[in-house]
Amino acid sequence: MNLPKDKVMLLSVINTALRDKYSSLDELCESEGVDKEQIIKDLAEIDYKYKAELNQFK
Repeated sequence: MNLPKDKVMLLSVINTALRDKYSSLDELCESEGVDKEQIIKDLAEIDYKYKAELNQFK
């Protein structure tokens, strides 16, 4: 998965993938070979946190 550098675009890409294709952030990261901690860090910079119960960043 080619992740955008822009954090707002990253949010959109990740939340769309979580909604449409993956049941968890762990599954997305493992399947796509992306760094979970980096995604969490990048999205925290724009005040979004992963909500496992919703399977999305809010």
